[in-house]
Amino acid sequence: MQQRQLTADEKIEMDQCLKLNAKLCWDMAYLENVSLMASLTADVEWQHEICLEIESLQLGQDKKPGR
Repeated sequence: MQQRQLTADEKIEMDQCLKLNAKLCWDMAYLENVSLMASLTADVEWQHEICLEIESLQLGQDKKPGR
């Protein structure tokens, strides 16, 4: 993109990657905030569940936050 104009297919792929990255960032921020809530309420079991979801997300496994 910095060296040459992207083709139409490359633009589509770039758009898809940017959307997926934005979703990943959103999901991670959500889980980090929920983890903080679990910590503040001293709900250790809930926090462990959230940590497992964070780990799954970091490993690229498709697990929905909060479920």
